[in-house]
Amino acid sequence: MKIKLLFLTILTAYLSGYAQENKTKNVVLISIDGYRWQEIFQGADSALLFNKKFCSQNTTSLTRKYWASSRQERRQKLMPFFWNTIAGEGQLYGNRNYDNLVNVKNRYRFSYPGRSETLCGYYDPDINSNQYPVNPNENVLEFLNQQPGFEGKVVTFASWDAVARIINRDRNKMLVNIPGEEIEGQGLSETQILSNELQQYLPEHFGSGIRFDLHTYAQAKSYLQVNHPRVIHIDFADPDNFGHAGQYDSFLDAAHYLDAMIGNLWNGMQQDEFYKDNTTFLIFPDHGRGTNKNWTDHGFFAPASSQTWLAVMGPDTPADGEVKSKMQLYQDQFAQTTANLLGFQFTANHPVAEPVKSVVGTQILHNQTEKESR
Repeated sequence: MKIKLLFLTILTAYLSGYAQENKTKNVVLISIDGYRWQEIFQGADSALLFNKKFCSQNTTSLTRKYWASSRQERRQKLMPFFWNTIAGEGQLYGNRNYDNLVNVKNRYRFSYPGRSETLCGYYDPDINSNQYPVNPNENVLEFLNQQPGFEGKVVTFASWDAVARIINRDRNKMLVNIPGEEIEGQGLSETQILSNELQQYLPEHFGSGIRFDLHTYAQAKSYLQVNHPRVIHIDFADPDNFGHAGQYDSFLDAAHYLDAMIGNLWNGMQQDEFYKDNTTFLIFPDHGRGTNKNWTDHGFFAPASSQTWLAVMGPDTPADGEVKSKMQLYQDQFAQTTANLLGFQFTANHPVAEPVKSVVGTQILHNQTEKESR
């Protein structure tokens, strides 16, 4: 009898340690449109940095900001939060120098298909245009919005208006704030009122339907400080816009200030008892870019633009740092990874790819939705 009791005690302790209750209660998803893995892991590209065709800033100033003899120094200069904090406390995937590969599955390699694949966990070959109408595929954001405790607490702030169609807010009625739209409601904070106002003052530098990322950041941060959503999706676009414009110096500046914004967001949320020690960040692009003189473009005729990356940091994700083992991850795995971190199994009206298991660790799934894949 005593032996049996001892066995049950050991088994219970083992299973408890193997499948602990998730510490992640909130998730922040950050998309950085068209940002290459090369800059993440190698820093500034000398072939572009010292090419006057792509850099109009003072060469001495630009060199001081972003250049160093080693790739480790260059990437540290460019993205200090990534390499001081995420590399120490989280995980970074996609350094192809170690055959650590991350790719989109879709063959189009541009924005609408890439974002749809990421959020839906599914590559739909019919989505082949940035002008594609509202997305018929269900996404992980609306799935989470249907779960107990998450209703009305899943929000998106985007620098590109097509994100409203990609998420299909007409169907799910979630808050998806896009360029030109203000945060509405009673009792707005002074910061929210100011962020509503400021976005009206800069010209449409990249055309209608696009705003600078600083406005998206201000809208998102001021909203979460007041409303404390459980899932925050922020979609940045400056690197892709500067890339298409052929402005490599501004492309690097965008990467640098987005790194600072993400760092400030993380540090601020760690000072907020609602988010402290229970929030996971997942950061990724929607596609990559070409190389050398073709760095300004992406798409079917720029094969390297299928190459992407992933950064994750949170209480349930092992602190493996820069992952150097040989592996292949795909963008469609990020949706299920997000759901699993929160303890759910994402199901939708389409197949859903498996999660990145090294990110979710030994998470248990609870309160699973009754809806099955159709």
